[in-house]
Amino acid sequence: MFQDISIDELLALNDKKKLVMIDVRSPSEFQDATIPGSINIPFFDDNERAEIGTIYKQVSVQAAKDRGLEIISAKLPAFVKTIEAIKEPKAVFCWRGGMRSHTSATVLSLMGIRTYRLTGGFRSYRRWVVDTLEKMEFKPRVYVISGNTGAGKSAILRRLQSEGYPVLDLEAYAGHRGSIFGHVGLQANNQKTFEAHFVTDFMKLKDSPYLLIEGESKRIGKAVMPDILFNKKETGTHLYIQMPIHERVRHIIEDYRPWENKEPLLEAYQHIKDRIHTPIAKEIEIALQSDYFDKAVDLLLTHYYDPRYEHAMNKHERDIQDIHPLNVHNLDEAVHAVKAYIQLDLHN
Repeated sequence: MFQDISIDELLALNDKKKLVMIDVRSPSEFQDATIPGSINIPFFDDNERAEIGTIYKQVSVQAAKDRGLEIISAKLPAFVKTIEAIKEPKAVFCWRGGMRSHTSATVLSLMGIRTYRLTGGFRSYRRWVVDTLEKMEFKPRVYVISGNTGAGKSAILRRLQSEGYPVLDLEAYAGHRGSIFGHVGLQANNQKTFEAHFVTDFMKLKDSPYLLIEGESKRIGKAVMPDILFNKKETGTHLYIQMPIHERVRHIIEDYRPWENKEPLLEAYQHIKDRIHTPIAKEIEIALQSDYFDKAVDLLLTHYYDPRYEHAMNKHERDIQDIHPLNVHNLDEAVHAVKAYIQLDLHN
């Protein structure tokens, strides 16, 4: 038979890299939010789930069960084979640990496939995230990588993360870069997904003496930073990356790939062009339309982003005392400068 496990047991097994978590909910449920690291092998697709839900509400519970059995009976061989192909230990979950995960685990068990089932389903995981946020003690000190648009802040953090430095990647959690163009080429995550990724990484890094984050606004795309994280960012040590504008333009071009995302970039630009001096705004739009992306980005930085950032910094410096400029020429120098500052700071 399968074995029911609690959310704490599931997370402990997953931390040991000994478990594959299988979300058997529909694709749209999985897309909305899931346990980080899970894969989606749906018991019902979105249309089937909607049909069964309608029968449940308008006819009867038994009629819904009968229709569900009719649908799944034809799909069981493929469903079982897909899961059987996963050699590692497996745990299945649905919304609240009900019919879908129970039936999945029972069938897999009958086929000789050892399976765990998450008691309480995804809803129990979501409760765990909320409870963890409410009780969280944020002890590590925080270094905040800040700087003008295009200074490579995310690239710096990801380079450091790849080298084993303790990083909370807020833009990755949000699926958004934090600007009016921040969604282009990405899939923005909702609050539940942001919090799930943040809590997952924080629990792994909570005993580190320090953490590295990016100097984001409280709202990043569709998500809002939890207060405990935002407050730590505000009181952290801010390392301000100062980099030549030609390097910043290059970073933005590489990041946004405007030759592939021209239309969404033009669409996003419509939301800010009225805030830019009209002749300059027109020049930027023509440059974007004509594929002169370097020119468009340079003008945007010079006439929109840099003045706004300078204004925000001047206002913010009254509240943040611990700001340290790092003058660099490129990304490699920036990574080296951040490492050197942290090493020196920790030994003082």
